[in-house]
Amino acid sequence: MLEQIFILLIALIALVWSADKFVFGASSLARNLGISPMIIGLTIVAMGSSAPEMMVAATASLQGNPDTAIGNAIGSNITNIALVLGITALLQPLTVSSQTIKREIPLILAITALGYWVLIDNHFSFYEGIILMSGFAIYIIALLVITLKKTQGKPSDDPLIIEAEHDVAPAVSMKLSLLWLGVGIILLPLSASFLVDSSVFIAKTFGISDLVIGLTIIAIGTSLPELAACIMSIIKKEDDLALGNIIGSNIFNILAVLPLAALISPGDIDPSAASRDAPYMLGVTLLLFILCFSRRLGAFRITRAKGVLLLLSFIAYQVLLFSQLSK
Repeated sequence: MLEQIFILLIALIALVWSADKFVFGASSLARNLGISPMIIGLTIVAMGSSAPEMMVAATASLQGNPDTAIGNAIGSNITNIALVLGITALLQPLTVSSQTIKREIPLILAITALGYWVLIDNHFSFYEGIILMSGFAIYIIALLVITLKKTQGKPSDDPLIIEAEHDVAPAVSMKLSLLWLGVGIILLPLSASFLVDSSVFIAKTFGISDLVIGLTIIAIGTSLPELAACIMSIIKKEDDLALGNIIGSNIFNILAVLPLAALISPGDIDPSAASRDAPYMLGVTLLLFILCFSRRLGAFRITRAKGVLLLLSFIAYQVLLFSQLSK
């Protein structure tokens, strides 16, 4: 057991590290090919924080554990909002000025509701996976079109877009770009495979379902890049990027991570995902919507008090999960 726990921790570290190197290699390669930093920031870099979840979901589904993939997507969204954003707001209250974020908060609520809808019948079909993945393509295209139309070749005045451009990897040699891209491509699936194998072993040893292991250990572990990114954002006083990182990651989890389970291993799912976990994910997302738009004196802020409320919702979910396990 100790050996499997050690493998899980090493695999998790390798997964996060290789995802970072994959994004670095891909974004620097894109810069060498002449692609705009703004486009790179809104696509490759934005999707990079969800690369661990995507790789774990694909690996788990290929190994016949789609509930682990579903739990990872749902659990990561709950963790991102309730734990990561809660901790971030406790460290530093967030003041948001980006119009992009204000537009995407209602959007993430609608997308989360769609994610709940496809799971509500305890069956996740291939066609429902297609619907979600098509939504992902539409979202990326619409985001690029709206941003390019708004900027029209000029520097953007939206803080989120400005900060996203700054986070793009610097241009390095083509050989170095390809090297880091190759390292990421090799280590991402390898570390994800070890992570899933050790997680399934631990789950079976303790009598925990694949769904719960995805909702807890894997979800919290794969959300560590978001936590690190949010902490760095508040250190650099980039509040918009902290919240934008969470919203973007959650959108990708629903539209790009969750459907992998249906596309690779469609079929019946653990009923708890539809009756307990997806509704809680929707509820936490609704809580974020309410907290963001409960304005006082025209301010658009997530205060420390709101951060405490988000953290309490995360603790309540863990209590709910493990109280049901003990029955």
